[in-house]
Amino acid sequence: MLKVDRGGQVTYHGPGQLVIYVMLDLRRAGLGVRDTVRRIETAVVEWLGSLGIAAHGNVAAPGVYTSQGDHEAKIAALGLRVRNGCTYHGVAVNVAMDLSPFADIDPCGFPGLAVTQLKDLGVSRTVDEAAAELAPVLAGCLAHQCSR
Repeated sequence: MLKVDRGGQVTYHGPGQLVIYVMLDLRRAGLGVRDTVRRIETAVVEWLGSLGIAAHGNVAAPGVYTSQGDHEAKIAALGLRVRNGCTYHGVAVNVAMDLSPFADIDPCGFPGLAVTQLKDLGVSRTVDEAAAELAPVLAGCLAHQCSR
């Protein structure tokens, strides 16, 4: 286990998960922390929408969520650390992984939070394919070019 300085008490990253570290100088980018979080969420939501997956952010619990059956499940976790006006860490999207380790933790500090992944929603992508698709959407949203 590695102690980290961002949300939740335990962070799990594993094979089949796309992890993007967003490193920005917020002042130069003209962004605030909340705006940056919303833009990252919006980028993931827009990308998932292009794959036919309806998703949304949650102001009370940063990340991206989708409906899975009769409940809501988190498909992307977001955790930023801001120091001296610069962001570190970023977003992790579950693509095609073993989700069982999430059963042993409280994902993002929320007991009982369900998690899902692209594979379980019928979308087949490798992590590299997902990265190639999401990266330009994320860059656009961070450059003030989100469609929302």
